[in-house]
Amino acid sequence: MASLSDPLVKKLLDGRYIAALATQNSNGSIHMVAIWFLFDGSFIYVGTSGSTRKARNAQANANVSVMIDSRDVAASCGVTVVGTAEVLTGDAAKQWVARIHQKYLSEAARADPTVGPVFAAVDDVVLRITPKSVFCWDMEQIDELYFSGAIRKNPSYLLPVER
Repeated sequence: MASLSDPLVKKLLDGRYIAALATQNSNGSIHMVAIWFLFDGSFIYVGTSGSTRKARNAQANANVSVMIDSRDVAASCGVTVVGTAEVLTGDAAKQWVARIHQKYLSEAARADPTVGPVFAAVDDVVLRITPKSVFCWDMEQIDELYFSGAIRKNPSYLLPVER
């Protein structure tokens, strides 16, 4: 178990990564999608359209999970945050959407009338996720603990992943 103040957790939550959000469908299956997110030190914010499955699922069942990983095979690390989501609408949502877009879109993209306003119009709600538990992993620590540094010493052991 980790905490939001752990350096690795903070690095991943504060970084510009693509995360995966898991919500539960009405039939009990899991719906998982790639997301942009923003962490403010307490909550994770995810902008989306109110008509998306993730928004509808979060409204029906607030239990969600967010997974962020570095996507770097040799120095793989990641965090999974389990929590509850509240759906924000109106001005509160617009403010968070703007901050999320500022994190992921360049100033030029946000100013381009064919890009910025389209993103802003599509993302009309925000999921505000309250973390309940945090789990993280670090391949470098796992390597030392279980493999006596064999992976660090032999980088060719791990094959590259597709990007």
